[in-house]
Amino acid sequence: MSKRLSVCTLLDIYGSFLSEKQRTLTGFYYNDDLSLSEIAENEGITRQAVSELIRRTENQLEYWEQQCKYCEKFSLLKKLSQKARNGDTDSTNAMFDIIDEL
Repeated sequence: MSKRLSVCTLLDIYGSFLSEKQRTLTGFYYNDDLSLSEIAENEGITRQAVSELIRRTENQLEYWEQQCKYCEKFSLLKKLSQKARNGDTDSTNAMFDIIDEL
């Protein structure tokens, strides 16, 4: 998975735990595809400040994923769901196990 897609997914899952500024600026960069310079100009801060905030936010999102593994579990559930639809009962049981962990 590309870094951009990975961060966008993490933002969707863990974004509500971020500060408003972290969520907004990281969203501008990853979702709206604005450059660091464009964000800095729009927000009235330096490009370096934007870069550091986004880097810290990425690290925080990755830390939460390492701890919770919601993205990983969601991806696995999608794969198991497809197998279960095709009649694989082991996949169904594995899905229930993952859901019980959540």
